[in-house]
Amino acid sequence: MTDAQNPLQTRTQPTPPSTTIAEFDTYEEAQALVDRLSDAKFAVQHVRIIGTGLTTVEQVVGRMTYGRAALSGALGGAWFGLFIGLLFGLILADSWSWVLWAVLMGAAFGIVAGVVQHAFTGGKRDFASVKGLQAARYGVQVTNEHAAEAVRLMGQAPRA
Repeated sequence: MTDAQNPLQTRTQPTPPSTTIAEFDTYEEAQALVDRLSDAKFAVQHVRIIGTGLTTVEQVVGRMTYGRAALSGALGGAWFGLFIGLLFGLILADSWSWVLWAVLMGAAFGIVAGVVQHAFTGGKRDFASVKGLQAARYGVQVTNEHAAEAVRLMGQAPRA
């Protein structure tokens, strides 16, 4: 099995010594360089994008109300119900009514779960947010044995 097929395999192996060939302020710029190297037929499995100066960012997207908690729960429950309904619909021939029933029951249980979960916060977290990591800089690293070739191709590849 190759590394591309099993990304967990590389976590147990030591990383080879690498050289930073470029640094960028945004991930998109680093990604564009790797794309240019790939377009130039460089063996990109020897490339890493390293984010440094990591910061946790929590973007608040809105107020969390009982209505919003109920709607969020209903949507999540309906998706789960759709999955279960399709599973039963495939197993039981000509029983596609299971799908509609499961979606409705999933939505109903989701509403209850969403409202109860929101009630348990006790008003201490009345907002919805999305969490993520953000890096201050992004370095493109290439293994030492392939770094010179990457730098050569980096100079030849047309910039977008």
